[in-house]
Amino acid sequence: MGNIREINERIAKNLIHYRKATGLTQAELAEKINYSDKSISKWESAGGVPDVYVLLQLAKLYGVSIDDLVGTGTPVQPKNGTERKKKQRSHLFIMLLSSGIVWLVATCVFVGLLLWNEAIAAWLSFLYAVVANSIVLIIYSGIWKYRLLNFISVSTLIWTTIVTICLTVQQVLTPLGVPYGAIWNLFLLGIPLQVLETLWIFFRSLFKRGAKKEKDKIDENIE
Repeated sequence: MGNIREINERIAKNLIHYRKATGLTQAELAEKINYSDKSISKWESAGGVPDVYVLLQLAKLYGVSIDDLVGTGTPVQPKNGTERKKKQRSHLFIMLLSSGIVWLVATCVFVGLLLWNEAIAAWLSFLYAVVANSIVLIIYSGIWKYRLLNFISVSTLIWTTIVTICLTVQQVLTPLGVPYGAIWNLFLLGIPLQVLETLWIFFRSLFKRGAKKEKDKIDENIE
Protein backbone atom coordinates (compact mmCIF):
# COMPACT_ATOMS: atom_id res chain seq x y z
CA MET A 1 0.00 0.00 0.00
CA GLY A 2 2.85 2.33 0.84
CA ASN A 3 4.54 1.64 -2.50
CA ILE A 4 1.35 2.48 -4.40
CA ARG A 5 1.10 5.79 -2.55
CA GLU A 6 4.72 6.59 -3.37
CA ILE A 7 4.15 5.80 -7.04
CA ASN A 8 1.03 7.99 -7.11
CA GLU A 9 2.90 10.86 -5.50
CA ARG A 10 5.80 10.55 -7.94
CA ILE A 11 3.45 10.56 -10.92
CA ALA A 12 1.50 13.47 -9.42
CA LYS A 13 4.73 15.46 -9.01
CA ASN A 14 5.66 14.80 -12.64
CA LEU A 15 2.19 15.73 -13.89
CA ILE A 16 2.29 19.03 -12.01
CA HIS A 17 5.78 19.79 -13.35
CA TYR A 18 4.91 19.20 -17.00
CA ARG A 19 1.57 20.99 -16.84
CA LYS A 20 3.12 24.10 -15.30
CA ALA A 21 6.15 23.95 -17.58
CA THR A 22 3.77 23.94 -20.53
CA GLY A 23 1.93 26.96 -19.11
CA LEU A 24 -1.44 25.25 -18.71
CA THR A 25 -3.94 25.59 -15.90
CA GLN A 26 -5.83 22.54 -14.70
CA ALA A 27 -8.95 23.78 -16.48
CA GLU A 28 -7.08 24.30 -19.76
CA LEU A 29 -5.48 20.87 -19.57
CA ALA A 30 -8.85 19.28 -18.77
CA GLU A 31 -10.33 20.85 -21.87
CA LYS A 32 -7.48 19.66 -24.09
CA ILE A 33 -7.76 16.01 -23.03
CA ASN A 34 -11.56 16.12 -22.61
CA TYR A 35 -11.61 15.44 -18.86
CA SER A 36 -12.87 17.55 -15.96
CA ASP A 37 -10.53 19.68 -13.90
CA LYS A 38 -11.68 17.53 -10.96
CA SER A 39 -9.89 14.56 -12.53
CA ILE A 40 -6.75 16.62 -13.12
CA SER A 41 -6.81 17.73 -9.49
CA LYS A 42 -7.28 14.13 -8.34
CA TRP A 43 -4.25 12.93 -10.32
CA GLU A 44 -2.08 15.83 -9.17
CA SER A 45 -2.98 15.29 -5.53
CA ALA A 46 -1.98 11.61 -5.78
CA GLY A 47 -5.58 10.48 -5.33
CA GLY A 48 -5.29 8.32 -8.42
CA VAL A 49 -3.35 7.95 -11.66
CA PRO A 50 -4.41 8.45 -15.27
CA ASP A 51 -4.97 5.36 -17.38
CA VAL A 52 -2.59 4.45 -20.19
CA TYR A 53 -4.68 6.22 -22.83
CA VAL A 54 -4.57 9.47 -20.87
CA LEU A 55 -0.85 9.10 -20.26
CA LEU A 56 -0.37 8.74 -24.01
CA GLN A 57 -2.39 11.91 -24.56
CA LEU A 58 -0.36 13.80 -21.97
CA ALA A 59 2.96 12.57 -23.33
CA LYS A 60 1.99 13.70 -26.83
CA LEU A 61 0.70 17.01 -25.53
CA TYR A 62 3.88 17.79 -23.59
CA GLY A 63 6.26 16.35 -26.15
CA VAL A 64 7.77 13.85 -23.70
CA SER A 65 7.71 10.07 -23.20
CA ILE A 66 5.44 8.12 -20.88
CA ASP A 67 8.55 7.17 -18.94
CA ASP A 68 9.12 10.88 -18.26
CA LEU A 69 5.62 11.07 -16.78
CA VAL A 70 5.84 8.03 -14.54
CA GLY A 71 9.59 7.51 -14.07
CA THR A 72 11.88 8.47 -11.22
CA GLY A 73 14.29 10.48 -13.35
CA THR A 74 14.71 14.24 -13.20
CA PRO A 75 11.83 15.91 -15.09
CA VAL A 76 12.93 17.36 -18.43
CA GLN A 77 11.83 20.58 -20.09
CA PRO A 78 8.80 19.69 -22.23
CA LYS A 79 9.30 20.41 -25.92
CA ASN A 80 5.75 21.65 -26.35
CA GLY A 81 6.12 24.08 -23.45
CA THR A 82 8.52 26.22 -25.44
CA GLU A 83 6.38 25.86 -28.54
CA ARG A 84 3.29 26.97 -26.63
CA LYS A 85 5.03 30.09 -25.35
CA LYS A 86 6.23 30.87 -28.87
CA LYS A 87 2.70 30.48 -30.17
CA GLN A 88 1.32 32.76 -27.47
CA ARG A 89 3.93 35.40 -28.29
CA SER A 90 3.20 35.13 -32.00
CA HIS A 91 -0.55 35.39 -31.33
CA LEU A 92 0.03 38.50 -29.23
CA PHE A 93 2.24 40.00 -31.93
CA ILE A 94 -0.35 39.33 -34.65
CA MET A 95 -3.16 40.86 -32.58
CA LEU A 96 -1.08 43.92 -31.71
CA LEU A 97 0.00 44.36 -35.33
CA SER A 98 -3.58 44.03 -36.60
CA SER A 99 -4.84 46.45 -33.96
CA GLY A 100 -2.06 48.86 -34.87
CA ILE A 101 -3.09 48.77 -38.52
CA VAL A 102 -6.71 49.50 -37.56
CA TRP A 103 -5.67 52.54 -35.51
CA LEU A 104 -3.25 53.72 -38.20
CA VAL A 105 -6.08 53.70 -40.74
CA ALA A 106 -8.34 55.51 -38.25
CA THR A 107 -5.68 58.18 -37.68
CA CYS A 108 -5.21 58.67 -41.44
CA VAL A 109 -8.97 59.02 -41.88
CA PHE A 110 -9.09 61.49 -38.97
CA VAL A 111 -6.34 63.67 -40.46
CA GLY A 112 -7.83 63.41 -43.95
CA LEU A 113 -11.26 64.54 -42.75
CA LEU A 114 -9.77 67.48 -40.86
CA LEU A 115 -7.85 68.59 -43.94
CA TRP A 116 -10.96 68.27 -46.08
CA ASN A 117 -13.38 70.03 -43.73
CA GLU A 118 -12.63 71.08 -40.16
CA ALA A 119 -16.35 71.21 -39.39
CA ILE A 120 -16.70 67.46 -39.82
CA ALA A 121 -16.69 65.36 -36.65
CA ALA A 122 -13.46 63.63 -37.61
CA TRP A 123 -13.10 62.16 -34.11
CA LEU A 124 -15.83 59.66 -35.00
CA SER A 125 -13.18 57.77 -36.96
CA PHE A 126 -11.67 56.61 -33.67
CA LEU A 127 -15.02 55.25 -32.48
CA TYR A 128 -15.31 53.29 -35.70
CA ALA A 129 -11.77 52.05 -35.04
CA VAL A 130 -12.87 50.65 -31.67
CA VAL A 131 -15.67 48.76 -33.41
CA ALA A 132 -13.32 47.45 -36.11
CA ASN A 133 -10.66 46.52 -33.56
CA SER A 134 -13.23 44.60 -31.51
CA ILE A 135 -14.22 42.59 -34.59
CA VAL A 136 -10.57 41.78 -35.30
CA LEU A 137 -10.02 40.58 -31.72
CA ILE A 138 -13.23 38.53 -31.79
CA ILE A 139 -11.99 36.71 -34.88
CA TYR A 140 -8.54 35.99 -33.45
CA SER A 141 -9.79 35.03 -29.98
CA GLY A 142 -12.34 32.69 -31.58
CA ILE A 143 -9.68 30.99 -33.71
CA TRP A 144 -7.19 30.64 -30.84
CA LYS A 145 -9.84 30.01 -28.13
CA TYR A 146 -9.03 32.93 -25.84
CA ARG A 147 -12.41 32.93 -24.15
CA LEU A 148 -11.94 35.86 -21.79
CA LEU A 149 -10.64 38.06 -24.59
CA ASN A 150 -13.54 36.94 -26.78
CA PHE A 151 -16.08 37.84 -24.08
CA ILE A 152 -14.52 41.27 -23.52
CA SER A 153 -14.30 41.94 -27.26
CA VAL A 154 -17.93 41.00 -27.91
CA SER A 155 -19.09 43.18 -25.01
CA THR A 156 -17.00 46.07 -26.30
CA LEU A 157 -18.42 45.57 -29.79
CA ILE A 158 -22.01 45.67 -28.53
CA TRP A 159 -21.69 48.92 -26.59
CA THR A 160 -19.29 50.81 -28.85
CA THR A 161 -21.45 49.99 -31.88
CA ILE A 162 -24.47 51.51 -30.14
CA VAL A 163 -22.49 54.58 -29.06
CA THR A 164 -21.06 55.01 -32.55
CA ILE A 165 -24.49 54.77 -34.21
CA CYS A 166 -26.02 57.24 -31.77
CA LEU A 167 -23.24 59.82 -32.10
CA THR A 168 -23.12 59.45 -35.89
CA VAL A 169 -26.87 60.04 -36.15
CA GLN A 170 -26.53 63.01 -33.80
CA GLN A 171 -23.79 64.57 -35.95
CA VAL A 172 -25.81 64.05 -39.13
CA LEU A 173 -29.19 65.27 -37.86
CA THR A 174 -28.07 68.22 -35.71
CA PRO A 175 -27.23 70.53 -38.67
CA LEU A 176 -30.58 69.61 -40.25
CA GLY A 177 -32.51 70.54 -37.13
CA VAL A 178 -34.08 67.09 -36.96
CA PRO A 179 -34.70 65.72 -33.44
CA TYR A 180 -32.62 62.68 -32.66
CA GLY A 181 -33.32 62.04 -28.97
CA ALA A 182 -35.09 58.72 -29.62
CA ILE A 183 -31.91 57.22 -31.06
CA TRP A 184 -30.48 56.87 -27.55
CA ASN A 185 -33.08 54.18 -26.88
CA LEU A 186 -30.70 51.88 -28.74
CA PHE A 187 -28.92 51.45 -25.41
CA LEU A 188 -31.94 49.41 -24.30
CA LEU A 189 -31.06 46.96 -27.05
CA GLY A 190 -27.59 46.53 -25.63
CA ILE A 191 -28.90 45.13 -22.35
CA PRO A 192 -30.54 41.96 -23.76
CA LEU A 193 -27.59 41.47 -26.13
CA GLN A 194 -25.16 41.57 -23.19
CA VAL A 195 -27.38 39.22 -21.18
CA LEU A 196 -27.59 36.78 -24.11
CA GLU A 197 -23.82 36.77 -24.51
CA THR A 198 -23.33 36.11 -20.79
CA LEU A 199 -25.92 33.32 -20.80
CA TRP A 200 -24.32 31.76 -23.88
CA ILE A 201 -20.93 31.64 -22.13
CA PHE A 202 -22.49 30.26 -18.94
CA PHE A 203 -24.55 27.49 -20.54
CA ARG A 204 -21.75 26.48 -22.90
CA SER A 205 -19.41 26.07 -19.92
CA LEU A 206 -22.14 24.25 -17.98
CA PHE A 207 -22.76 21.85 -20.85
CA LYS A 208 -19.05 21.06 -21.26
CA ARG A 209 -18.65 20.59 -17.51
CA GLY A 210 -21.60 18.19 -17.46
CA ALA A 211 -20.21 16.20 -20.37
CA LYS A 212 -16.84 15.89 -18.64
CA LYS A 213 -18.47 14.74 -15.40
CA GLU A 214 -20.33 12.02 -17.27
CA LYS A 215 -17.07 10.92 -18.85
CA ASP A 216 -15.39 10.87 -15.43
CA LYS A 217 -18.19 8.69 -14.01
CA ILE A 218 -17.79 6.24 -16.88
CA ASP A 219 -14.02 6.12 -16.34
CA GLU A 220 -14.44 5.60 -12.60
CA ASN A 221 -16.82 2.69 -13.22
CA ILE A 222 -14.31 1.15 -15.62
CA GLU A 223 -11.56 1.48 -13.01
